[in-house]
Amino acid sequence: MKHIASSLTVAVALIVAGCNQAAPAPAKASPTACADYSKRICKETGDDSPTCTSVKTTVDLMPPEACGAALANVDFAIKKLGDKRKKCDDLVTKLCKDIGPKTETCNMVATHTKSFPPERCEMMMQHYTEVLADLKRQEDRNKPLPADKIAKIATGDAPSFGPADSKVTIVEFSDFQCPFCSRAANAVEQLRKEYGTKVHFVFRQFPLSFHQNAHTAAEASLAAKAQGKFWEFHDKMFADQQKLDRASLEVTAKDLGLNVAAFKKALDDKTFAPAVDAEQKLGEEVAVDGTPTMFLNGVRVANPTDLDAIKKQIDAALAGG
Repeated sequence: MKHIASSLTVAVALIVAGCNQAAPAPAKASPTACADYSKRICKETGDDSPTCTSVKTTVDLMPPEACGAALANVDFAIKKLGDKRKKCDDLVTKLCKDIGPKTETCNMVATHTKSFPPERCEMMMQHYTEVLADLKRQEDRNKPLPADKIAKIATGDAPSFGPADSKVTIVEFSDFQCPFCSRAANAVEQLRKEYGTKVHFVFRQFPLSFHQNAHTAAEASLAAKAQGKFWEFHDKMFADQQKLDRASLEVTAKDLGLNVAAFKKALDDKTFAPAVDAEQKLGEEVAVDGTPTMFLNGVRVANPTDLDAIKKQIDAALAGG
């Protein structure tokens, strides 16, 4: 609310400043003067910025004549905005210099600060050391994995599909109780249909500690894998994440035609718990801190639930990009 109120104050100040300038107002203002004024301001601040939103709200309450006077002096308002934006411009310049001007993190900072109110940029500058440290951690996290790490997460006995010698290898760390992982699973199913013979996909377990049923579900999926039904079990669990308690897992095993006695014994004896824990440790080695996390040829995928974005990365990799 503080940012919204501050932006409204800025919006009113910009309009009043424009109206106070000694420019002759037209005898009759254009009926689009208010829309034209807000359009000019929003072009400078970005359509998603709080200032743009506030200006649009403010001019809705103004007569066209007042907007016409403000529009006649819009350059003054734009200069005012430039003065206020200097705090954010200085922040971007300083951060990009310290992080690296050609890094993805610098690009992200430059893009997102366009929608920040100046007060937020000022606050970030006051806490610059902490902000920089956090962004450096993010930059390190987003660097492509070294070859030995890529090989480590992509090989072994984890569930997979597609030729192991494919030009593209995708590794996903997932949690059966995570709703976003369910969306990623839908994307992966489409990838399997479209690229099944062109990419190698590896599924890794990463049950989050605050998901009560996630670890047992991960063990259950490996118990199903031992009976040749991993992907069927995988699909069933993601299709209904409300059925991940022990009793429901046993029902799923029965529905899929598994040897239920062997399945139950594997869960009772915690047969696959060490394998799940080992995969979680492997994820931590490559800075997995949430799910789903997906790597494509060792490069972290920005949005592993966005099928189109993943396909673009796959196509670029297949083309040698």
